Amino acid sequence: MLYHLLYPLRESFGLFNVFKYISFRTFGATLTAIAFSLIFGGKYINWLRSKQIGQSIRELGPQSHQSKKGTPTMGGGLILTAITLSTLLWSDLKNHYIWVSLFVMLGTGLIGWIDDYKKVVQKNSKGLSARQKLVSQTLVAIIASVFLYVMRDTPPVLKFPFFKDLSFDLGVFFIPFSTLVIVGTSNAVNLTDGLDGLAVGPTITTSLTFSILAYCAGNFLIAEYLQIPFVSGAGELAIFLASTGAACLGFLWFNAYPAEVFMGDVGALALGGALGIAAVITKNELVLVLCGGIFVLEAVSVMMQVASFKLTGKRIFKMAPLHHHYELKGWAEPKVIVRFWIISIILALATLATLKLR
Repeated sequence: MLYHLLYPLRESFGLFNVFKYISFRTFGATLTAIAFSLIFGGKYINWLRSKQIGQSIRELGPQSHQSKKGTPTMGGGLILTAITLSTLLWSDLKNHYIWVSLFVMLGTGLIGWIDDYKKVVQKNSKGLSARQKLVSQTLVAIIASVFLYVMRDTPPVLKFPFFKDLSFDLGVFFIPFSTLVIVGTSNAVNLTDGLDGLAVGPTITTSLTFSILAYCAGNFLIAEYLQIPFVSGAGELAIFLASTGAACLGFLWFNAYPAEVFMGDVGALALGGALGIAAVITKNELVLVLCGGIFVLEAVSVMMQVASFKLTGKRIFKMAPLHHHYELKGWAEPKVIVRFWIISIILALATLATLKLR
């Protein structure tokens, strides 16, 4: 919005020429998202308390979590509002990548909101069924994938990191593949959201890393130099992704152990969807597996646990997802959280290294 209002005035006021630069607008969006989260976070939590929107804790989980019962949830609404406002304020609204990314984030967020609402407000412990959530997520992802395929601005190729020329033309299979990436990432982040700040930390590192990747992919000279796919217009996603990381950073002020608020499915599903669509647009689907390794490990641990129990009747882990396994091994919750954050930071650095190791 500011880009469209102020940049045209550059001939009269030379200072407004800075709105031409994605880097400037990215920093502006970052500061806006953090400020919004910090200023309105406390008020939002108080509003959730006044509406008695408190978290219910499942009996099968670690017993140490029972003390968290009643903690305000659905805090993801704060994150999504901060991201949306910052993105709309600082980005080029003619860029369709911005709109498709917001569509996926808010679409998956709506699914999570309905699930949270049924559980917390309507006191329906089941919420949406797994089938209902999966079908709804898939529908959102398919719409976005078909749009990208029809627009043809995003190359329908699968690019392999660490290799200069190794890629695979997906053709029409781009649609089911990108759908899988979006839905898979959305659910992986949701599975990770089980401890105070656990999902937020890796989301910050992953989104900020992908903000850099998006900027590089959208700049022809940088993309050519680094020998990565050039995606015209993808640079604007740096603003969206930086807003995502910044909003999560502001939310972490309230979500850090011991949490004053939980993000709920409305936040977790949406943040995963945002990362998934960003990976698809910038052609970094496989890089997301590396950068979002924590999310991958959490999701894989659940799949391994279920498969092992169904096939052998035995469990691989004390409890899945993986963070509960370490809790039951005797690790204090803050230790699990911080160590997972450390791993996420290391994976983010490794991801940035893929830009040169080709």
